[in-house]
Amino acid sequence: MSHYRRARDAGGTYFFTLVSYRRQAILCEENVRDALREGVEKTRKRYPFEIDAWVLMPDHLHCIWTLPDGDTDFSKRWAKIKRHVSLACGNSYKHSEWLSASKKKHRESTLWQRRFWEHQIRDQVDYNRHVEYIHYNPVKHGLCEQPIQWPHSTLHRYVREGKCPADWAVGGSRVDGVCFGE
Repeated sequence: MSHYRRARDAGGTYFFTLVSYRRQAILCEENVRDALREGVEKTRKRYPFEIDAWVLMPDHLHCIWTLPDGDTDFSKRWAKIKRHVSLACGNSYKHSEWLSASKKKHRESTLWQRRFWEHQIRDQVDYNRHVEYIHYNPVKHGLCEQPIQWPHSTLHRYVREGKCPADWAVGGSRVDGVCFGE
């Protein structure tokens, strides 16, 4: 059995990537978005965390969370969120032919990849770069020409809060720190 080492800094800030099973382009579908939103809200009520940045792509998502002081358990939060989405939407995306013995043993759906990737944010420069990576991701994947055109991104919140101009990264050029007025 594999043993994965996870960063464990109580109250830390983390960048995450989660991927749909077999890279199905389903995560932006309305029922999945709604279930994901509900799962996040329900989980945050019991296990609080701040969402610093988020982008939902058709087959994956990236986000940055900050956990409360003294708390290191982002894995529990992701398990609850993924389970909520799987229970709410799993039958719509169930592919019996994809259910391996391992997936059956772990009672997994065919909606999510089993694991996720995390990176502990080290400092402000690292934070800024990851926020910009998140907000630029739809352009990188050819889903839009300008980051503000992608509807499933916290870039819209950043613009409303005056943290970033609406024309950030227009023309494909990114300048580190531009969203943060540096």
